[in-house]
Amino acid sequence: MKKLVLLFALITSIVSAQADKIYKHNGEVITGKVVKLEEFTIVFKYDGEDAENTVSKYAIEKIVYGKSGRVEEVTEKIVVNGEDDWEKVVILEDKAYISGLKKGEEVRGKTGLINFQTGNTGDKKAEKKLKMEAAKLGCPFILLTADKATVGANSNQLGGSQVIKKGVAYKY
Repeated sequence: MKKLVLLFALITSIVSAQADKIYKHNGEVITGKVVKLEEFTIVFKYDGEDAENTVSKYAIEKIVYGKSGRVEEVTEKIVVNGEDDWEKVVILEDKAYISGLKKGEEVRGKTGLINFQTGNTGDKKAEKKLKMEAAKLGCPFILLTADKATVGANSNQLGGSQVIKKGVAYKY
């Protein structure tokens, strides 16, 4: 009986050594088989399952391939320590890009209704405010949910537009 248990443990360790390991920035390790790497996501299967799962590359530090032992660095961890780190915040526009990240609070950035900026400057100012809100929360990512510009009758003059950007902040 002891030999059977020992044999089973040996087979299990050999099989798990062949599995790929996906290391997330939050410390979690996913064991399975990497199916494919896409531009912003990784498609994988958990050990013993056939269903394909997707995780954002932003959530992944590295992949260690079981068969070859090759290590592939995926992304560097973005550390946001406060509002001053707002420039590090990344705005994402597709829900697939947040898979594996932890949802935070809603954030918003807007310009005043009466302002002295052109449309492009207003857009940049609203984006900066949006990123600053996420940085205050310690979140390096924002899933953009609304990007709206209201244009008044004097749209070609200063003060004729307002930009509102909304999103949901995410962290590791």
